[in-house]
Amino acid sequence: MSVGVSVIIPTRNRRELLAKTLNSARRQCGVVCEIIVVDEASTDETPALLADLAGPSFKVIRHDVPLGLPLARNLGAAQASGEWLAFLDDDDLWAPDKLMAQLRAAEQGGRDWVYSGAVNFSADRITRCEPPSDPNAVAADLLHFNPIPGGGSNIMVRSQTWIDVGRFDTRFQGGEDWELSIRLAKHGPPAWVCRPLVAKRIHATNMFTSVANIVRATRLIETIHETKVDWGRMSRWFAYRHLRNGDRAGAALAWARAAMRGQLFGVIEDVRGAVMRKPADLSVDQRAWRNAAIQWLSALEPAIH
Repeated sequence: MSVGVSVIIPTRNRRELLAKTLNSARRQCGVVCEIIVVDEASTDETPALLADLAGPSFKVIRHDVPLGLPLARNLGAAQASGEWLAFLDDDDLWAPDKLMAQLRAAEQGGRDWVYSGAVNFSADRITRCEPPSDPNAVAADLLHFNPIPGGGSNIMVRSQTWIDVGRFDTRFQGGEDWELSIRLAKHGPPAWVCRPLVAKRIHATNMFTSVANIVRATRLIETIHETKVDWGRMSRWFAYRHLRNGDRAGAALAWARAAMRGQLFGVIEDVRGAVMRKPADLSVDQRAWRNAAIQWLSALEPAIH
C-alpha cells in the first residue's frame, strides 16, 4: 500500500514526552502514513522506546552527535516515501484526524501545502487559542510575522514541493519553519483547516526559548526575504519569552517597545493576563475553539481542561 504521509519527528532526550507525541502520531485515522524518528544522540531511555516500536511503517535514524533541528528534519525527510510530508516536534500533539483533514483540504483545493489552527497548553490547561490567518492573507502576513500557529508541527507539504522550494535552512536554529512558510507562500497559495488540530506543549525545555535566538532568526528573515518584520508583534512575543525565562525586567522593556510600535492594546491584555493573573474573558469563539481542542486533547492528556 502506498504511503500517503510521512511524519518526521526529531528528538533528543525527551523519552516521556516523545512517547505521548508518538501516541498522537500513531493514532492518526484515515491516512496511510509512516513515522520517521530522527534521534539526535539521545542518552536517556529514548533508544529503548524506539526499539520497542520497530516495524515496517516506523523508521529510526540515529545520529551519534546532535546535528540541529533543521538538518534533522531534512535528513528524515530525505528518507521519506510518502507523497506528503508532515513535521512533528517531539513535545507536541496532534488531533487524531489532523493529517486526514489537512490532506482532504489540500486535495480538494488543488494546493501543495496546508496548515490548521492550534492551541498552546501547559500542565493541565490550555493557555492560548490560536486560529491561523486566512489563506487569502497568509502570504502577505508571513513577511511581517508568523501567522501560522503551532510551529513546525503544523504544516503539511507535498514531498515534491518541499524539494522544489528548498529544504529547511540550516542557518536557523529556531524560526526555520516560519522561513520555509514564506518560501511555500511564494511558490503557491495554501489550503487550511480552521480548527485546532495541533497542541503545542509549553514547558521549561522548549527548544526556542532564547530571545537572542528569536531576534537573530527574525533579522535573518528580513535579510533573506528583503522585508520588514512587525517588531511590535515580535516585541510582545519577546516579553512572553522573557517571562518564561524569569526575566520580568526584560519583559517590561519588551512590552514598552511593543507599545511604542503600535501594540498598546495588545500589551495591556498581555500584562493583565501574565502579570496580574487576570486573563480576559474568552470570547464565544475562543471558548468554542478551546472546547474543540479539549475534545481530542483530553484523550492524550487526561488532566487537561
